[in-house]
Amino acid sequence: MSQRAIIVVDLQNEYLPGGKLPLVGLDKALANAARIIAAARAKGELLIHVRHEMAKPDAPIFTPGSDGVQIIAAVAPAPGETVVVKNYPNAFRATDLKPMLDRQHINQVVVLGAMSHMCIEATSRAAADFGYGVSVVHDACATRDLEFAGTQVPAAQVHAASMAALAFSYATLIDSDAFLA
Repeated sequence: MSQRAIIVVDLQNEYLPGGKLPLVGLDKALANAARIIAAARAKGELLIHVRHEMAKPDAPIFTPGSDGVQIIAAVAPAPGETVVVKNYPNAFRATDLKPMLDRQHINQVVVLGAMSHMCIEATSRAAADFGYGVSVVHDACATRDLEFAGTQVPAAQVHAASMAALAFSYATLIDSDAFLA
Protein backbone atom coordinates (compact mmCIF):
# COMPACT_ATOMS: atom_id res chain seq x y z
CA MET A 1 0.00 0.00 0.00
CA SER A 2 1.26 3.42 -0.94
CA GLN A 3 1.89 5.96 1.77
CA ARG A 4 2.01 9.45 0.26
CA ALA A 5 3.19 12.85 1.42
CA ILE A 6 2.57 16.20 -0.22
CA ILE A 7 5.68 18.42 -0.11
CA VAL A 8 5.02 22.11 -0.74
CA VAL A 9 8.36 23.74 -1.51
CA ASP A 10 9.25 27.39 -0.94
CA LEU A 11 6.02 29.20 -1.76
CA GLN A 12 7.35 32.28 0.02
CA ASN A 13 6.85 36.03 -0.04
CA GLU A 14 10.26 36.52 -1.68
CA TYR A 15 8.64 35.29 -4.92
CA LEU A 16 5.67 37.68 -4.91
CA PRO A 17 5.69 40.75 -7.21
CA GLY A 18 7.00 42.93 -4.35
CA GLY A 19 9.65 40.39 -3.36
CA LYS A 20 13.28 40.19 -4.41
CA LEU A 21 12.77 37.26 -6.83
CA PRO A 22 9.32 37.62 -8.43
CA LEU A 23 8.22 34.58 -10.39
CA VAL A 24 6.36 34.29 -13.66
CA GLY A 25 3.07 32.41 -13.36
CA LEU A 26 3.06 32.45 -9.57
CA ASP A 27 -0.66 33.30 -9.29
CA LYS A 28 -1.66 30.18 -11.23
CA ALA A 29 0.79 28.01 -9.30
CA LEU A 30 -0.50 29.36 -5.98
CA ALA A 31 -4.14 28.74 -6.94
CA ASN A 32 -3.34 25.16 -7.91
CA ALA A 33 -1.17 24.62 -4.83
CA ALA A 34 -4.01 25.88 -2.61
CA ARG A 35 -6.39 23.34 -4.20
CA ILE A 36 -3.92 20.50 -3.65
CA ILE A 37 -3.27 21.56 -0.05
CA ALA A 38 -7.01 21.70 0.66
CA ALA A 39 -7.50 18.21 -0.82
CA ALA A 40 -4.59 16.81 1.20
CA ARG A 41 -6.04 18.28 4.39
CA ALA A 42 -9.48 16.85 3.59
CA LYS A 43 -7.97 13.38 3.05
CA GLY A 44 -5.74 13.60 6.12
CA GLU A 45 -2.61 13.14 4.01
CA LEU A 46 0.78 14.08 5.35
CA LEU A 47 1.42 17.66 4.26
CA ILE A 48 4.90 19.11 4.65
CA HIS A 49 5.71 22.75 3.98
CA VAL A 50 9.30 23.62 3.12
CA ARG A 51 10.66 27.11 3.72
CA HIS A 52 14.00 28.36 2.44
CA GLU A 53 16.29 30.59 4.50
CA MET A 54 19.86 31.45 3.69
CA ALA A 55 22.35 30.35 6.33
CA LYS A 56 23.84 33.85 6.76
CA PRO A 57 21.74 36.42 8.66
CA ASP A 58 22.80 39.21 6.28
CA ALA A 59 21.99 37.33 3.06
CA PRO A 60 20.57 39.52 0.26
CA ILE A 61 17.68 37.11 -0.40
CA PHE A 62 15.76 34.73 1.86
CA THR A 63 17.18 36.64 4.79
CA PRO A 64 16.42 34.87 8.09
CA GLY A 65 13.74 36.75 10.03
CA SER A 66 12.61 38.81 7.03
CA ASP A 67 9.11 38.96 5.57
CA GLY A 68 10.51 37.41 2.39
CA VAL A 69 11.07 34.04 4.04
CA GLN A 70 7.48 33.76 5.26
CA ILE A 71 5.18 31.32 3.45
CA ILE A 72 2.59 33.08 1.30
CA ALA A 73 -0.69 33.45 3.19
CA ALA A 74 -2.79 31.67 0.53
CA VAL A 75 -0.82 28.44 1.09
CA ALA A 76 0.31 28.94 4.68
CA PRO A 77 0.54 25.93 6.98
CA ALA A 78 -2.40 25.25 9.26
CA PRO A 79 -1.69 24.87 12.97
CA GLY A 80 0.11 21.61 13.60
CA GLU A 81 1.34 21.13 10.03
CA THR A 82 5.04 20.45 9.64
CA VAL A 83 7.38 23.13 8.33
CA VAL A 84 10.89 22.12 7.31
CA VAL A 85 13.39 24.97 7.12
CA LYS A 86 16.18 24.42 4.61
CA ASN A 87 19.33 26.28 3.60
CA TYR A 88 19.98 24.51 0.27
CA PRO A 89 17.90 23.92 -2.88
CA ASN A 90 17.48 20.22 -1.97
CA ALA A 91 14.92 19.98 0.85
CA PHE A 92 16.53 16.73 2.03
CA ARG A 93 20.01 18.20 2.52
CA ALA A 94 20.82 18.96 6.16
CA THR A 95 17.16 18.68 7.25
CA ASP A 96 15.01 16.09 9.00
CA LEU A 97 12.82 15.55 5.92
CA LYS A 98 13.96 12.01 5.08
CA PRO A 99 13.80 10.67 8.65
CA MET A 100 10.38 12.31 9.01
CA LEU A 101 9.08 10.59 5.86
CA ASP A 102 10.63 7.28 6.83
CA ARG A 103 9.06 7.36 10.32
CA GLN A 104 5.67 7.73 8.61
CA HIS A 105 6.48 4.86 6.17
CA ILE A 106 6.11 7.20 3.22
CA ASN A 107 7.07 5.73 -0.15
CA GLN A 108 5.49 8.27 -2.51
CA VAL A 109 6.01 12.05 -2.54
CA VAL A 110 4.17 14.72 -4.46
CA VAL A 111 6.25 17.84 -5.01
CA LEU A 112 5.03 21.32 -5.93
CA GLY A 113 6.12 24.91 -5.39
CA ALA A 114 9.06 27.08 -6.41
CA MET A 115 11.36 27.45 -8.27
CA SER A 116 10.95 24.80 -10.96
CA HIS A 117 14.58 24.92 -12.07
CA MET A 118 16.08 24.98 -8.57
CA CYS A 119 14.37 23.61 -5.48
CA ILE A 120 11.69 21.59 -7.28
CA GLU A 121 14.34 19.86 -9.40
CA ALA A 122 16.79 19.38 -6.51
CA THR A 123 14.17 18.04 -4.11
CA SER A 124 12.54 15.77 -6.71
CA ARG A 125 15.85 14.31 -7.84
CA ALA A 126 16.95 13.67 -4.25
CA ALA A 127 13.62 12.02 -3.44
CA ALA A 128 14.01 9.71 -6.44
CA ASP A 129 17.61 8.95 -5.47
CA PHE A 130 16.38 7.99 -2.01
CA GLY A 131 13.92 5.55 -3.58
CA TYR A 132 10.66 7.43 -3.18
CA GLY A 133 8.16 7.41 -6.00
CA VAL A 134 8.00 11.04 -7.10
CA SER A 135 5.19 12.99 -8.74
CA VAL A 136 5.52 16.67 -9.61
CA VAL A 137 2.38 18.75 -10.08
CA HIS A 138 3.77 20.87 -12.88
CA ASP A 139 1.09 23.56 -12.95
CA ALA A 140 1.51 24.12 -9.22
CA CYS A 141 5.14 25.16 -9.79
CA ALA A 142 6.59 28.46 -10.97
CA THR A 143 9.94 29.88 -11.99
CA ARG A 144 11.49 32.98 -13.50
CA ASP A 145 13.25 34.19 -16.60
CA LEU A 146 16.95 33.30 -16.67
CA GLU A 147 19.98 34.40 -18.62
CA PHE A 148 22.97 32.37 -19.75
CA ALA A 149 25.92 33.66 -21.77
CA GLY A 150 23.89 36.57 -23.08
CA THR A 151 20.89 34.44 -24.00
CA GLN A 152 17.60 35.30 -22.32
CA VAL A 153 15.56 32.23 -21.43
CA PRO A 154 11.86 32.94 -20.76
CA ALA A 155 10.34 31.37 -17.65
CA ALA A 156 8.01 29.18 -19.73
CA GLN A 157 11.04 27.58 -21.40
CA VAL A 158 12.94 27.27 -18.11
CA HIS A 159 9.92 25.54 -16.59
CA ALA A 160 9.41 23.26 -19.61
CA ALA A 161 13.06 22.22 -19.68
CA SER A 162 13.02 21.49 -15.95
CA MET A 163 9.85 19.45 -16.17
CA ALA A 164 11.12 17.57 -19.23
CA ALA A 165 14.32 16.67 -17.40
CA LEU A 166 12.40 15.43 -14.36
CA ALA A 167 9.96 13.43 -16.51
CA PHE A 168 12.84 11.76 -18.35
CA SER A 169 14.04 9.79 -15.33
CA TYR A 170 13.07 11.19 -11.95
CA ALA A 171 9.35 11.86 -11.64
CA THR A 172 5.89 11.43 -13.02
CA LEU A 173 4.52 14.78 -14.15
CA ILE A 174 0.85 15.55 -13.64
CA ASP A 175 -1.35 18.63 -13.77
CA SER A 176 -3.53 19.74 -10.86
CA ASP A 177 -6.85 18.71 -12.38
CA ALA A 178 -5.63 15.18 -13.11
CA PHE A 179 -4.02 14.94 -9.67
CA LEU A 180 -7.24 15.99 -7.95
CA ALA A 181 -9.51 13.78 -10.08
